[in-house]
Amino acid sequence: MRIALASDHAAVALKQALCAWLTDEGHDVTDLGPDSTDSVDYPDFGHRLARHLAQGRAERGIALCGSGIGISIAMNREPAVRCALVGEPLSAALAREHNDANALAIGARLTGIDMAKACISAFIETPFAGGRHEGRVAKLGRILQD
Repeated sequence: MRIALASDHAAVALKQALCAWLTDEGHDVTDLGPDSTDSVDYPDFGHRLARHLAQGRAERGIALCGSGIGISIAMNREPAVRCALVGEPLSAALAREHNDANALAIGARLTGIDMAKACISAFIETPFAGGRHEGRVAKLGRILQD
């Protein structure tokens, strides 16, 4: 699977560890930065990852920041992205099964490496259920209007 990752400075170490693990698992991994712990703005990297997904350059995205909150908000500004903030595997699986999520956000200051791996594994392995969820998911990509 083609998986892209991006983070802010608070999550660089987790991102690097996850990139190595996903590569070892046989995935085609793209690291969209940053490469150091110098302070950066999470929206810049969330938007970079969101555009990457929207352009079809990856099948799944992993967005990381200190809490996961800010970067998930940035990701979801792109209508083609359905990014779920998770901290345990059941939420990651349900995000795929019910919401056809194409990205996960994880908080590096809140979630350890083993739990992050468990979340990502559930996210990768769970298919979208379709059916009654399809119409709801279609509504998620619409731009709100009055």
